[in-house]
Amino acid sequence: MMRGAAAAAEAFARRHRLRWWEALPWIAALAAFFVFPTYLSFGTQLLVTVLFALSLDLVLGYAGIVTLGHAAFFGAGAYTVGMLAAHAGWNEPLSGLAAAAAVAATIGFLSGLVLLRTHGLTLLMLTLCTMALLEQAANMGAAWTGGFDGIPGLKFQKILGLFEFDVLYFRTQYLYALAVLFACFVLVRTLVYSSFGQSLTGVRENVLRMHAVGAPVRTRLVVAYTISAALAGVAGGLFAQATGFVNLAVLGLDRSAGVMIMLILGGYGRLYGAFVGAVAFLLLEHVLAKAYPTAWQLGVGVLLVLVALYARNGILGLAEPLARRFAARRGGV
Repeated sequence: MMRGAAAAAEAFARRHRLRWWEALPWIAALAAFFVFPTYLSFGTQLLVTVLFALSLDLVLGYAGIVTLGHAAFFGAGAYTVGMLAAHAGWNEPLSGLAAAAAVAATIGFLSGLVLLRTHGLTLLMLTLCTMALLEQAANMGAAWTGGFDGIPGLKFQKILGLFEFDVLYFRTQYLYALAVLFACFVLVRTLVYSSFGQSLTGVRENVLRMHAVGAPVRTRLVVAYTISAALAGVAGGLFAQATGFVNLAVLGLDRSAGVMIMLILGGYGRLYGAFVGAVAFLLLEHVLAKAYPTAWQLGVGVLLVLVALYARNGILGLAEPLARRFAARRGGV
């Protein structure tokens, strides 16, 4: 029995072991703060998008829950922060993010109890309907949400009473977004390499077998969906705090579809696929929109076609065989 416990502990430690290359995205993000000081507004948007994509990866990449309505939770978090700041004077950043996570998690839990009884196309359409209902509610509740015009001009206190939001250069917002992303990433990484995360992967690969071994499949899916919703709510709240406004676009189909495209590009179910996909998509969009303002989506479409044909597991999936081949050559030498 002691031997089995030791083996389990060793396997757990091996799953959680950090690799040297995992530091590279964080080093690159910190370096960008100093190298590209005039692009920190874009960088903040990129970090928020990475966090949103990471939240989707937890349910799509690991639990196999296909959704087109993940922007419902992003928007719920953004509107929570916006309405609290505009109508209740609650403009403390960290507690605002906690409130955004709580509201989004509640919506995720309640909707997950109903939606996750279904699967396939039915589930896809129901998640889309959930997002559409929230968008319509935000549009109709103009007294609180600003309706179509949204809630502009949001002001927030200093972070921890020390760091004031920089509306001109976005220095504070960038580092704040990076810190929040890092904390959320540590949480997600711990989850996916734990026994809970392994069980989610098992559900994704063979749900019937997981039922056969007695795993509480639906309970774990609802828990994963709730955690994912909370993380998306944090991303939405972070967006509202960084930009100082909220409008109906945070609940739009474009946001849900865009984040799914990012995961497909980067490679879902790989943790860092959210990073690679968000960076690739937003940089390509930024460059092409400058070069071809009226036809930039054509370039994104061509890239998606190439990924679908030649890199079924995304950019990271294409890079993994090359990395293994390089490691094998070094081992042979």
